[in-house]
Amino acid sequence: MVRRRGTLGGVSEATSRGLVLVVEDERSIADLVKLYLTRDGYGVHVETDGAGGLAAARRLRPVACVLDIGLPGMDGTEVCRRLRESGDWTPVIFLTARDDEVDRVVGLELGADDYVTKPFSPRELVARIKAVLRRTSGAPVAAESPRSVGVVTLDPGRRRVHANGVEVALTSTEFDLLAHLMQRPGRVFTREELLGSVWGYAAHAGTRTVDVHVAQVRGKLGDASSLARDVIRTVRGVGYTADEVSP
Repeated sequence: MVRRRGTLGGVSEATSRGLVLVVEDERSIADLVKLYLTRDGYGVHVETDGAGGLAAARRLRPVACVLDIGLPGMDGTEVCRRLRESGDWTPVIFLTARDDEVDRVVGLELGADDYVTKPFSPRELVARIKAVLRRTSGAPVAAESPRSVGVVTLDPGRRRVHANGVEVALTSTEFDLLAHLMQRPGRVFTREELLGSVWGYAAHAGTRTVDVHVAQVRGKLGDASSLARDVIRTVRGVGYTADEVSP
């Protein structure tokens, strides 16, 4: 089913998998990413600066955005920040030439769904986009009933979360992390298990990715209800669990 439609040079960009927005100022990289995504059945629209990327994201409403961080003018993190502030939770995958943990953490804190460091494998990038879109679609869990742990209720089919009755806006990755933890309340998951089950891979990411996302989910739950923050509990030296908050 065609999901999005745009034009580039008069040619329709809509395909069965949807339109991916690539914002990258290095033309050779943009062309390579476009080639691999097109081969896999995606439509691709390319922008070379942040302002153009932000406008295209709002105009074309792509299924996913691939954002270079080091863009001229408005950088990729600012594009992501403005999308999230406007309530646009389109999946975002950051590209960067800097292999620095601080950069990765900042990107994830802004609401990015994944982070790829240059040089990268185009096949791996496409695989990560697919993984994010599989999570966003919600198709595998559409028939599941809502589940609750403490004051937090999660509806897998509608992909909505409420904390003490207040709706909480999560990115697709944050939602799937919380859903995975809440699927088996009290069960402790290691960071490596969460990387494999939620992100779909264990290499390259590092367990810090899990820690940052857990912190983000806790913060958002806590904004809605002070009791909700503690539903995700850290088990020192092991990982994380979703459990009832002790009185």
